[in-house]
Amino acid sequence: MTDQAFAQADAEWLALTRAARAWLEGPLGQLLLVQERRLLEEELARLFGGYLVHYGPAVELAGCGQIQRSVRLGAPLPGVEIVCEEQAWPLSEHAADVVVLQHGLDFSLSPHGLLREAAHSVRPGGHLLIIGINPWSTWGLRHWFAADAFREARCIAPTRVGDWLNLLGFALEKRRFGCYRPPLSSAVWQSRLERLERWGDRWQPSGAGFYLLVARKIVMGLRPLRQAQRVPLGKLVPMPVAKISRRDSE
Repeated sequence: MTDQAFAQADAEWLALTRAARAWLEGPLGQLLLVQERRLLEEELARLFGGYLVHYGPAVELAGCGQIQRSVRLGAPLPGVEIVCEEQAWPLSEHAADVVVLQHGLDFSLSPHGLLREAAHSVRPGGHLLIIGINPWSTWGLRHWFAADAFREARCIAPTRVGDWLNLLGFALEKRRFGCYRPPLSSAVWQSRLERLERWGDRWQPSGAGFYLLVARKIVMGLRPLRQAQRVPLGKLVPMPVAKISRRDSE
């Protein structure tokens, strides 16, 4: 779909998405995406299904693992297959087995609306994967002083996103962190600090540059019934039996 056919879209949203894509194509954005791709591939490798939907300004999608088909939707940018606004996905309810929001909430005009749209598209028992900038990190601190598009990132805390997921009927299965190197523009220092990634992967402290949430949509109406507690009945006590003589009975 061309820009002319998509002329009725929100101009502010289009400008924000394009600026985010341009920033992610830069050196700091690539540093994030490399680490995100590794974690995404690890999580997607254990999921299966027919369709995966990817939304966000990220340049490329990680491997889909055992999922048969993937589709990218969003603003009219290179690599996007289905063009739509953030709160108007052309998908039916429960259409996807897996939905990936890669920095979609970070660069959104309405994070609540986008998350509801994504949750609506996940089938019961399916998964929603969310990647966002961690506000409690050097990356989250940088966005307050950035002079580029990174300043527009919302940097929503993972605990807050987890609360939203709970209200939408999702159970948080996993929370992971990645990219422990600070957002330094020097390639030399990035190379020297590469050991921080191995340390972070091992201990998973919460001060990383981004977080990855893996949530599963709860199947409503199929909750296991609680078994009734068995109360011991106690021991049987033999009762005395009256003896009747044969003489008395005659």
